[in-house]
Amino acid sequence: MFKKFTWGHGVAVALGSFILFILFMVLVFPNGQQGSELVSDNYYEDELVYQEVIDGKNNADLLPEKPQYNQSATGIKIDFPSTIVADENKVHFDLFRTDDANLDVKKDLTLDGTKSFTIPKQVISKGSYTLKVKWKQNKKPYQIDYDVLWK
Repeated sequence: MFKKFTWGHGVAVALGSFILFILFMVLVFPNGQQGSELVSDNYYEDELVYQEVIDGKNNADLLPEKPQYNQSATGIKIDFPSTIVADENKVHFDLFRTDDANLDVKKDLTLDGTKSFTIPKQVISKGSYTLKVKWKQNKKPYQIDYDVLWK
């Protein structure tokens, strides 16, 4: 069987294999990339104000006590320590889902008497999120990011 296999046959097999590989990459591989979306629709404008995000993260890194993240059956709870006094008790959070922008949750809220807030489980779908908690203290921005896996 292999007695009549010449170099010409080898070139034809290699070329055929290469063509099949290219067809696989064109037809099958892109189907796995279907849920990918841009991080932001306005990424040019977001980049211009990104210095405030950098400052907020740097300011939060210098805090002796940071807000604590807890995940429970009722939702995601963020507890602020007594040393943090947000301007007017106002806090903003972004619950950002990388694979589906329709599942993002963004809200401005006021801290309750226990200096905490809860994101109810009804607004969270199973999956991976990035929770960005932002506030200002003495007009200085602060931001802490948490990686959240909601099950």
